[in-house]
Amino acid sequence: MIDKLHIDALAGILGDKGVVTRPEDLEAYETGARYDRGRTSLVLRPATTEEVSAVVAYCVTSGIALIPQSGNTGLVSGSTPDPSGDEAVLSLDRLAKRFELDLDNRSVRLDAGFRLSDLNRKLEEHGLFFPIDLGADPRIGGMIATNTGGSRFLKYGDVRRNTLGLKVVLADADGTVLDLQCDLRKNNTGVDWKQIFVGTSGAFGIVTECVLNLERLPQQTATALLVPASGAHVLPLLRAMEERLGAYLSAFEGMSKNAVTAAFAHVPSLKNPFQAGQVPDYVILAEISRTWAPREGEQSLDAVLESALAEIWEMEEAPLADAFVGPPHEIWALRHALSEGVKHLGKLIAFDVSFRRGDIMAFCDHMKAEMPSKFPDVTVCDFGHIGDGGVHFNLVVPKDSDLLKDETFEPRLREWVFAVAVEEYHGSFSAEHAIGRRNQAYYDLYTPDKLKDMAAGLKTLTSPAKLGSVRFG
Repeated sequence: MIDKLHIDALAGILGDKGVVTRPEDLEAYETGARYDRGRTSLVLRPATTEEVSAVVAYCVTSGIALIPQSGNTGLVSGSTPDPSGDEAVLSLDRLAKRFELDLDNRSVRLDAGFRLSDLNRKLEEHGLFFPIDLGADPRIGGMIATNTGGSRFLKYGDVRRNTLGLKVVLADADGTVLDLQCDLRKNNTGVDWKQIFVGTSGAFGIVTECVLNLERLPQQTATALLVPASGAHVLPLLRAMEERLGAYLSAFEGMSKNAVTAAFAHVPSLKNPFQAGQVPDYVILAEISRTWAPREGEQSLDAVLESALAEIWEMEEAPLADAFVGPPHEIWALRHALSEGVKHLGKLIAFDVSFRRGDIMAFCDHMKAEMPSKFPDVTVCDFGHIGDGGVHFNLVVPKDSDLLKDETFEPRLREWVFAVAVEEYHGSFSAEHAIGRRNQAYYDLYTPDKLKDMAAGLKTLTSPAKLGSVRFG
């Protein structure tokens, strides 16, 4: 455990509000969003970049390992301490004061501790938003460290695409502050250093401030639930939608029957539009949007969507079997209920994998065909971002299943799923959840030695001390 001498010294730097040591207060920082739980005797809560630098410098020179923690909404054990009690958590939850909006540049400079919901609440009155749509409500620093994507990646891209600049504190003896807060969208004057800190789970430095690209808040939206003619028709349907709707298309989310059924069971208030309540084998949530208010004489977006779907219906070998155009809040309510619905079915074992778009359905079909013989009692409840190739491949085991009594079960299951995803379908074992301790073994297995050596070199150059839960070398 961390010596009281160090705790007192750090309290002297941060003040009483900046240090948490009471066991009842530590629990929220020790417990992850999904099953993981660690142990610490100290949480540091700096309120400025200067305070982050000071406590990092002290911890590095004193040999105290640090786990940066943003909103603690990650799903791969990347932001919680290990069970040893030797790691201190450095939380960004007080780092949320600076907020400088530049309307002309359509950007914002802010502290990394802002929650996504707080940021968008401040932007809404200006008709702007940060266009990363997530089911959770993370803090911005964690979103940058994990390069989150979300449901509207198809139109707006990921956090990497929308990050203009950063301020970062390195884990070295000086707590070096790197100011990379460029407000420019075009700047080809050398290495784009900020990208080293995007998507690398905080291992190379702690993001304390950032400059973000903003987008116009959609003023018109139309949504529909689409039933493809078969799994093989999902990608032809996507191509047909892109051909007819272009930049209007902002989401194309796939939802399996098992996942949708779980959502309806968990949230009875959800509207079930399907005939006789019978959920199809696969459902697509499609959204189109415009950023301007309706104009007189302009075709409504509902009409635009219905016209495009009518054309697709008339195609030879039409990829569309049925469609339900409905209010966006009702349609999205179903999508947002999937995670909780699936989680309440039993023990959830979740995978966040990605593929070339054309391989998504083939992978899911292959796994559903093989699962009963390899792991009986496991139910596949997949859903995800078909438009960008991402799949939340969720597996549920009944809580009374004998499989859960076998300590080798989950490791064998994970090894098999990742082997098929990466080796047979040439996908990624982490689409948007980053690495974390849960994915460390697969990073070690699937990353070429040369790339590990290069990553280890960057780690030594930037933050040579112990920082974060990920080992890149």
